[in-house]
Amino acid sequence: MKTIQAYRFALDLTPAQERAVLAHAGAARVAYNWSLARVKAVMDQRAAERTYGIPDGQLTPTVSWTLPGLRKAWNAAKDDVAPWWAECSKEAFNTGLDALARALKNWADSRSGKRTGRHVGFPRFKSRRRSTPCVRFTTGTIRVEAGRKHVVLPRLGRLKLHESSRKLARRLEAGTARIMSATLRRDGGRWHVAFTVEVERADRVPARPGSVVGVDVGIKHLAVLSTGELVDNPRHLNAAHQRMRRLGRALSRKTGPDRRTGQRPSKRWRRAANRLGRAHARVANLRRDGLHKLTTRLTQEHGTIVAEDLNVTGMLANRRLARHIADAGFAEFRRQLEYKTAWNGGQLLVADRWYPSSKTCSGCGTVKAKLALSERTYTCQACGLILDRDANAARNLAALAAEWHTAGSGPVAARGADQKTRSGGQVAKKREPGTAPAGQTGTVPPQGRTTFQACALKRSER
Repeated sequence: MKTIQAYRFALDLTPAQERAVLAHAGAARVAYNWSLARVKAVMDQRAAERTYGIPDGQLTPTVSWTLPGLRKAWNAAKDDVAPWWAECSKEAFNTGLDALARALKNWADSRSGKRTGRHVGFPRFKSRRRSTPCVRFTTGTIRVEAGRKHVVLPRLGRLKLHESSRKLARRLEAGTARIMSATLRRDGGRWHVAFTVEVERADRVPARPGSVVGVDVGIKHLAVLSTGELVDNPRHLNAAHQRMRRLGRALSRKTGPDRRTGQRPSKRWRRAANRLGRAHARVANLRRDGLHKLTTRLTQEHGTIVAEDLNVTGMLANRRLARHIADAGFAEFRRQLEYKTAWNGGQLLVADRWYPSSKTCSGCGTVKAKLALSERTYTCQACGLILDRDANAARNLAALAAEWHTAGSGPVAARGADQKTRSGGQVAKKREPGTAPAGQTGTVPPQGRTTFQACALKRSER
């Protein structure tokens, strides 16, 4: 199975090498800003001409937004715009032009409705101080040296790695990987190089192919599994919050930049900003490491994983829980599960956003009309089940896998598009007495629950 995978390594650059990399990143920013100014000037001119009543056929000619068109215009004007262009690799300018072409396409597709999701605004100019330095190389000499502690990039030469690149080097030596591009980026005061690699991965099978596990994510526990396992939420941001506040106050006391007066930041302000940036980067690294370990373990052990399609953007509107929700990384958890299940030969089933996993009784299938967020223990008035709220939701998610296989439908289980929960529940096809729900073991009494077939019927009737 061929996949596109990234390998990211930290770099140890000398001062001269760091200046060279910054020069390339600055060249990308210059090409981006010049091309954006050119596109914006033509758009403004055409808008002004329309107000004068000029026909569309006589308006100022449009400029191409594609990468080849932007590159052609840049090559014609680079001697006047950037006389120093020969000091940097052509890939630096191509990085900025490619970023602008993608941004303009996303904006146009968002306006026309071709792009789903959140609205994409018109591209803005990149600031030297606020933008993240980044440059990408797609051609030229890109290789990992035999010692596995150095990489070679065009015009930058031999760069020392902070860690060994043995994982990538072994694949390259075996001929099961091919480097497609290399991206340099400064993150948290440290430079990293990320290789985009086409990898030939061996077919894998989970340790328990027939195992089904429902995963309910939350704040108190990062994940509650239908097997009964509770994964604690480390809350890295909350642990570092006091230190970040102290570093933020120290930064505010320094002389920072002022765009209105043209004041440049002091050296102490720069050092304080770097300390705060490193603190944020450490929290992000800890969160990423924990999520990778958890998702890798789940995808390697279980053949089928059932998760929820959460409205994270809407959840962040709660000002009391927004910081804790963002610290948990729900979206990143779901993203990692998607590609790791494919790598390990499993499958990921996603429950519909409006499926009442928390309101449904995992014992009898009764659905509560209301369930306050403060109620952490689920109590069923019909069958008397008393269970932790998150554990109940995880069991309901695991049961959806069996219903999906029975219905033979797609991997999304739902109860319909309406957002109101009906009270009383809907009793569906019964399981055989003495059998356990999917993802559980043991003997349980006969139970019923809302099935995927009923949901599909509701949709067809609409």
